[in-house]
Amino acid sequence: MELIFGGTTEGRLLAEYCAQKHIPAAVSVATDYGAELLPISPIICILTGRLDENEIADIICSGNYLRVIDATHPYAVEVGKNIRAACEKTGAEYIRVIRKREPEIYGKYFDTPEEAAEYLRSVTGNIFIATGSKELPVFCADGFPERCTVRILPDEEMTERCRKSGFNRIICGKGPFSYEENLRDFCGCKYIVTKESGSTGGFHEKYKAARELGAELVIIRRPIEKGITLEEAERIISEEL
Repeated sequence: MELIFGGTTEGRLLAEYCAQKHIPAAVSVATDYGAELLPISPIICILTGRLDENEIADIICSGNYLRVIDATHPYAVEVGKNIRAACEKTGAEYIRVIRKREPEIYGKYFDTPEEAAEYLRSVTGNIFIATGSKELPVFCADGFPERCTVRILPDEEMTERCRKSGFNRIICGKGPFSYEENLRDFCGCKYIVTKESGSTGGFHEKYKAARELGAELVIIRRPIEKGITLEEAERIISEEL
């Protein structure tokens, strides 16, 4: 049985591949929304909830898994550390699936959300934040939220936290978003803050919309990491079969 840690497009595609090839797999995702996107199949076991290193190790020890495939988000650094540590602790084979890195394009690139926020404090104009809710506390300096529109998942608790932090312009939706949706949402904003999420994360649709509207992209670089592509992971799974 394959043990896949997902919550990403890559994790969903691996789960679909296993279902199509009749390969039993357990797929771990952090949220109910992530679980909703996975295929419904008698050979796909869905595990939902955020896990620490020890809880991941317990899952590995409790099942008869061929290997652990880490297809979590490239910016979920802490989760990746926990998965690797659990594999080292249990002796499980670990495979990291990474997104293809693309050349830097139109926009300003920063290594961290803090650097991006510092730049935006030095300029004027409305800001659209499309990084997800985790990075929003970085943009909570006095007066900063008043300039911002944020786009987050449709979650009441998350929305309330945004309001308490001073963000009043909130768009709730499930991505990745199309070019047309981005055109609609970005309208009136001079700066678009996004992660370097690649084609599977809807980065090109954001890029096209920002260029069309004359807005500047403020891009948080993806952490550099080693691993294999989605296609290589599928090949490893099929060869084992």
